[in-house]
Amino acid sequence: MTEPTHGSPRAQAYDRMMERVKLRLEELEQAEKAAFPRLYASIEHAAEKAVELGELTGEEARLIGSYLKRDLEDAGQYLSSTGHDLGAWLRFDVELLEDRMLDFFQRGVDQSRLDLLAFEEPVAGAELAEYCSGEITGPGTLQCEQCAELMVFHAPAAIIPCSVCGGTVFIRVSEEP
Repeated sequence: MTEPTHGSPRAQAYDRMMERVKLRLEELEQAEKAAFPRLYASIEHAAEKAVELGELTGEEARLIGSYLKRDLEDAGQYLSSTGHDLGAWLRFDVELLEDRMLDFFQRGVDQSRLDLLAFEEPVAGAELAEYCSGEITGPGTLQCEQCAELMVFHAPAAIIPCSVCGGTVFIRVSEEP
């Protein structure tokens, strides 16, 4: 099983944007709007802040924001369709996560879970999200589509090609029920 490093500038930018989203969610916690629009607005705000501070270009901020949206949508879909907890989606013990990351994912996913039915497509027709090398992902376990090698991410990191076969396309795997 491969465990990539997570010190790249893009992984660090993902982490900073995630922190800004968390702060923004705390500010908007009292709002009565649906969770996904609130979450998306928070991600957009974090991206704008990264551009404003000169940390990322507009294109890079939009790209990393799309990675955050993908990961949260994937987690929300999994939790609402299976009833399992976040640890099962991550496919490792949530105690391994830093407290701030666990809090971020739990807040974002649990809040979105409440209103997910309004945005959810039937689970039977749902496709698995694809993760490609060069993208940034949050915590969890990805599996190479080519050879089934697992890559475990305990923190935001750049997805690297599979160390076994060089594959570049992955899917998120979770614990089996």
